[in-house]
Amino acid sequence: MAQLPSLGKVLIVMGIVLLVIGIILTQLNRLPFVGKLPGDILIRKGNFTFYFPVVTSILLSVVLTLIFYFINKLKR
Repeated sequence: MAQLPSLGKVLIVMGIVLLVIGIILTQLNRLPFVGKLPGDILIRKGNFTFYFPVVTSILLSVVLTLIFYFINKLKR
């Protein structure tokens, strides 16, 4: 039973993280550069569209890595 409080904390943190991600995703339309960076792949042929945001994904990965790095530093 000692692990239940820690499981509860993990679930609360995961819920907060999902809430923040949801808010960010709903606000992405207002950021002009997200998804339209040089290097993002967009192919349109007839009624078929393929979009792969390569550079946007790399940028998001770097930002999230820095955020989690600083959060980890603050916890220690």
